Amino acid sequence: MTVESTAARKPRRSAGTKSTAGKRTTARNAPGAEPQLVQLLTPEGERVKNADYDKYVAGITPEELRGLYRDMVLTRRFDAEATSLQRQGELGLWASLLGQEAAQIGSGRALRDDDYVFPTYREHGVAWCRGVDPTNLLGMFRGVNNGGWDPNGNNFHLYTIVIGSQTLHATGYAMGIAKDGADSAVIAYFGDGASSQGDVAESFTFSAVYNAPVVFFCQNNQWAISEPTEKQTRVPLYQRAQGFGFPGVRVDGNDVLACLAVTRWALERARNGEGPTLVEAYTYRMGAHTTSDDPTKYRADEEREAWEAKDPILRLRRHLAAANHTDEGFFAELEAESEALGRRVREAVRAMPDPDHFAIFENVYADGHALVDEERAQFAAYQASFADEGGN
Repeated sequence: MTVESTAARKPRRSAGTKSTAGKRTTARNAPGAEPQLVQLLTPEGERVKNADYDKYVAGITPEELRGLYRDMVLTRRFDAEATSLQRQGELGLWASLLGQEAAQIGSGRALRDDDYVFPTYREHGVAWCRGVDPTNLLGMFRGVNNGGWDPNGNNFHLYTIVIGSQTLHATGYAMGIAKDGADSAVIAYFGDGASSQGDVAESFTFSAVYNAPVVFFCQNNQWAISEPTEKQTRVPLYQRAQGFGFPGVRVDGNDVLACLAVTRWALERARNGEGPTLVEAYTYRMGAHTTSDDPTKYRADEEREAWEAKDPILRLRRHLAAANHTDEGFFAELEAESEALGRRVREAVRAMPDPDHFAIFENVYADGHALVDEERAQFAAYQASFADEGGN
């Protein structure tokens, strides 16, 4: 499998699908022109200067650039394997990050070890940056555990399925570390659809009032399942921060270098006691919302193809080649490594043991509860009935 290309996985649009690209562009640009993105690498891989953010990546080495490229390639390979596993019945569901690798890897590599991450359920690239074993991400989607890792082991919270609720968790945690006098920061990930949730607005209010050291990182992939962004907001998402009294910035979410720089800037503000920041990473979901979704029902092929030309992995590869920072041997070795990762993930998923059926009754109450004991006994009798039927 070629991990750098999305062309092999292009869905076909049904005959009844109408192109909405022109209508969406008009709505998104109103009432003024499209706001300028923070961009350090063009889609062609050309390095462009930015007076405000260049200093945050000024010391980056060719080795570090290759590391960012490796992160994105391996994350995409893992994601592709997980999608295949779901299609083959090995996972109940999967939320792909295809197209959002730069936003996640760039922001993830900006973090320090003592920073704390609150993800949604699509931050597989951030999990990779935090050292979470990719196979641990799959247990919940296979239905064998309720999370799969110790959040405090990597300062990476469990995936949150309830849309937007993790922003409140992040805000509360950030308020706590501020009271403790720590200089670490917190980052909360969410999508453009989640930005319409009341929990997100509440977290903006509390973080601003209490000057919490939190970065709100919104991956605007432009589609909240089947709802385009203009159904969520009349202004660019990053501008919402102004109403709460803290800064917002829109970054090219397909530019890993710009995402790295902007996130470092926002984290620096948080650590310096300057409060929250909203980062809107303007990117695109090249695949489905989840494996239960069919984007051909609501999205035009032309739109997706235009964004495939801005592929974040291809962009950095072009830059590496133009700057003579690597050779074909590096790419060949990485391709072999990615295939090995895919095999390891597949083998690990199929070897996952079935969960303990009675684990759901543990830790419900600190001191136990009569009703839970009764329900456990009823469930035990129910399980035993299958053994009795087999014996007969």
